[in-house]
Amino acid sequence: MGLSSTLVPDLVSSAAGMARQHLFKAITAGLTIAAASTAQAQGDIFVCTDPDGRKVYQNTGTSRGCKRLDVQPLTTVPAPKLPAGGAPGPRAAAPAVTPATFPRVEADTQRVRDGERRRILEDELKTEEERLAKLRTEFNNGQPERQGDETRNFARYQERVVRMQEDIQRSENNILALRRELGMVRQ
Repeated sequence: MGLSSTLVPDLVSSAAGMARQHLFKAITAGLTIAAASTAQAQGDIFVCTDPDGRKVYQNTGTSRGCKRLDVQPLTTVPAPKLPAGGAPGPRAAAPAVTPATFPRVEADTQRVRDGERRRILEDELKTEEERLAKLRTEFNNGQPERQGDETRNFARYQERVVRMQEDIQRSENNILALRRELGMVRQ
């Protein structure tokens, strides 16, 4: 019994030492692999020509017809520092400056152009409003009349109802856009 009591602590300390050695080797191997993968990420690039004459880019130049590309390292520029508040402050609007040589339009000519633009937009708005009224009439509050084989094929009917809803939504959006545009035209 006395012999085993002296061997156990020696075995334990020996096992702990071996465990430390294995851990050290594992860490060293991991760091080596990480360093190798980093070096490979920044490694050489080769352009090779395959048998069909196409260019192929790869990281090894082992096949015939390969040339090493001289790729410069990537340049990075840090972002500018933000003010102390964290968010960029609003910039003062720069006054609109036009060069002296920039062509100017006479006021009467511009007034005529604006009037023509307004007339065109009003015509488009009227046409789009008429189209929307027609679509809503056909849509019949979500229950349009069935056409042709839609009485037997309910899926086709549902597809047409969805298309009609999309057309109504598109027409409503067009009307809103035209009204916005009309609001920006000078009187």
